Amino acid sequence: MADPAKRPSAAHTAYAVTKELILSGELPGGSLISEGEIAERVRVSRTPVREAFLRLESEELLALHPKRGAVVVPVPPGEAADVLELRLALERSAAERIARTGLRDDHHERMRDLLRQQRALAEAADVGRFADADEAFHRCIVEASGNRLAGRFYATLGDRQRRMSIAALRPRPERLSVLAGEHEALLGHLLAGDSAAFASALLDHLTATHGSPYPADR
Repeated sequence: MADPAKRPSAAHTAYAVTKELILSGELPGGSLISEGEIAERVRVSRTPVREAFLRLESEELLALHPKRGAVVVPVPPGEAADVLELRLALERSAAERIARTGLRDDHHERMRDLLRQQRALAEAADVGRFADADEAFHRCIVEASGNRLAGRFYATLGDRQRRMSIAALRPRPERLSVLAGEHEALLGHLLAGDSAAFASALLDHLTATHGSPYPADR
């Protein structure tokens, strides 16, 4: 029997389900949802759903409207470019550190494992799980630098990164295999200690999926 102490609370379950609906794009920006809809889906009362909605409002994923329900907050104009600019800065800096210190075997193997997952997910056209593996691969690059502050900050971008990736890739799942190949090339640059080639390839990689991170180039 499962340990009741380890069982997630009703509020956490409602939070996790609603958040996944938003990040996966099943509930796109502007969608109106009610406590009753989520309560019925998760099979809980409205009280834990209300707690979940408040938590998602604090994360700027929902806007609450009394007596109307909640509206999924669209990705704000300019936010995607901001996220990409931060990713470029953190991953380029990580590549420069790795060029000086080398890539540890455990990080190398973790990236290889993620590449194997990505190949299989690309073949299955599983955009949602590919987006998870994509985020994990890029986060591993920053963590491999040994800068723990950078790694923790990069992790805070994860939800935005995943939402952006699913929105960009769902209309063109054929790009998944291309991305996996580009990840392979990025890993090659890290192993070669060529941070300049990594920086150039990373910019091309992100721009091809999300557009330029620099508003003037859009």
